[in-house]
Amino acid sequence: MHEFYPLLIVGSIISVFAIIFILAYAFMKDKKEAIGFDRDMKDSEIIRRLLKYAKPYTGRFILVLILMIFSIAHEIISPIILGELTDTVGQEGGFELSYLFITIAIYAGILIISLICSYIQALILQRTGQRIVSNIREDLFAHIESLSHDQLNKIPVGTLVTRVTNDTNAISITFTNIMVNLIKNAFIVLGVLAAMLMLNYMLTLMIICFVPFILIFTIIFRKFARRAHRKVKDGTTDINIFLSENLSGMKIIQIFNREERKKTEFDEKNQKLSRAKFGQIFVFGIFRPMVYMLYISSVLCLFYLGARGYIKGTTFLGQAIDVGTIVSFYLFISKFFNPIQNLAEQFNRLQATFASSEKIYKIFDIIPEVVDEPDAIELETVKGEIEFKNVWFSYIEGEWVLKDVSFKVNAGDTVAFVGATGSGKTTILSLICRNYDIQKGEILIDGINIKKIKISSLRRHFGQMLQDVFLFAGTIRSNITLGLDDVSDEEVMEACRYVNADKFISRLESGLDEVVRERGNNFSAGQRQLVSFARTIIHKPAVMILDEATANIDTETEVLIQDSLEKMMNIGTMLMVAHRLSTIQHADNIIVLSHGEIVEEGNHQELLRQRGSYYKLYTLQIAKQGGKLPSAET
Repeated sequence: MHEFYPLLIVGSIISVFAIIFILAYAFMKDKKEAIGFDRDMKDSEIIRRLLKYAKPYTGRFILVLILMIFSIAHEIISPIILGELTDTVGQEGGFELSYLFITIAIYAGILIISLICSYIQALILQRTGQRIVSNIREDLFAHIESLSHDQLNKIPVGTLVTRVTNDTNAISITFTNIMVNLIKNAFIVLGVLAAMLMLNYMLTLMIICFVPFILIFTIIFRKFARRAHRKVKDGTTDINIFLSENLSGMKIIQIFNREERKKTEFDEKNQKLSRAKFGQIFVFGIFRPMVYMLYISSVLCLFYLGARGYIKGTTFLGQAIDVGTIVSFYLFISKFFNPIQNLAEQFNRLQATFASSEKIYKIFDIIPEVVDEPDAIELETVKGEIEFKNVWFSYIEGEWVLKDVSFKVNAGDTVAFVGATGSGKTTILSLICRNYDIQKGEILIDGINIKKIKISSLRRHFGQMLQDVFLFAGTIRSNITLGLDDVSDEEVMEACRYVNADKFISRLESGLDEVVRERGNNFSAGQRQLVSFARTIIHKPAVMILDEATANIDTETEVLIQDSLEKMMNIGTMLMVAHRLSTIQHADNIIVLSHGEIVEEGNHQELLRQRGSYYKLYTLQIAKQGGKLPSAET
């Protein structure tokens, strides 16, 4: 019995480590809320949803599995070949040189086939994986496009960027590397076990004794690794959000001399991510040495038993151990534990994929608030008649922004909305296009409830010109056409001439091909506004919406914009919001709002004669400009 003491000592040491890890695992389960471990989605659910994207490529994955069987043949057969060769060399009668050449040729042939299969397998996986990830990105972007303005306002832009880029990249590794390698390594482990059992089942049983410890370490590692990866993902998202916001607002930071403060905030987030990364490395840095310890322990046990058998001619549990068996088993042990270590590494990456997938599917699981009704119709033409019937709306439940608002806009009319900040002017314009849905009442376009019209069809007939004009990086042409394919340069320039944008475009070196930098920051506010006018005209809307187009515009540009507005009023129905009341004097109807309610309605002259809220606003602006106040007879 004493001859097995060394084996018992090795087993005792490994058991001590196992107990320590089990206690750590138990502590983490009890304290999971305290340490920030949250598990909102099961691995099985994530895998099920990911496999939906892989299903169209089932044939390719089957081919990869077939190639995989040939590619792992070298891993299983080569130890047997080398063991047989060692026994032959050790025989007293020697061996024939031709046998060595044949053995080497067989070994080389198996190796070449394995390498070719691995190469073809890698090509198929990379192409298939990239297509799957492209599909996920496209679906995710399309889903983000379907969200309402209110939902988009609640999600930081940096978060969405991280989901579409970083997190989908993590998923690409799953289909190009992780899942197939997990299967491959599992096949290798099973194949090596089968080969070892046929070679010497008693030594195989000795090695299998280490498997329970591997399973225990893997299960425990899985819990810690998932938490570590989630912290890394959260830290990465926080930094992306911070950078997205603060790089866009860098001018404000510099104006108010807050560089040091922002640098401190960035350092805090950067250190948080660094600590999360170190935690991730620490978890993996403990697990892999533990698996390596099991590997070394099994090799030591093999050498110990082999040496005793060779020196004393003893057997292990009734089976003889010769030199060839020791060589084969030494190679098999390496090929048994290396895949297990690789499985651990792949599992480490798989946890990163699960963490990323969980965050992506949280975006997918956001149900769009503004959607088409089942019986929604296409609206081929729009006259431009708009009616609000007892409309109530709030951004926050219970805090009404519009209260029982009712009015009618005749087709072709120009209607302006005025009132103090927060009175509901811009909200009305947003509701007409279904950027938000109302809580009570009806909004009608040409007598049809807008909820009965497909959103894409509804918005196709509207042209919106906002105060804060957004220009995309590209050219002036691309910002005007926004991807319209059937628009010629002459049509673009005609639209520019119509809104007086041609005057500054003609002075540019590249004309319509002039480069537009991010958010159009290489153009003035007035120039950006004129580009937005041309953009609206080129899309030929039936209803135009103008929100504070002349705010913060210099006098010279305002003259051009006013001339453009007068032209556009003749195109169709126009809805305007303006603080400068001088810009809306020619409107057919002016609706005065206060605290979400209509307090006055009429044209410019009628409202002045009423001497109500509009009269006060107008006289206040005239007084500020040093002009003549309207007389009592006005």
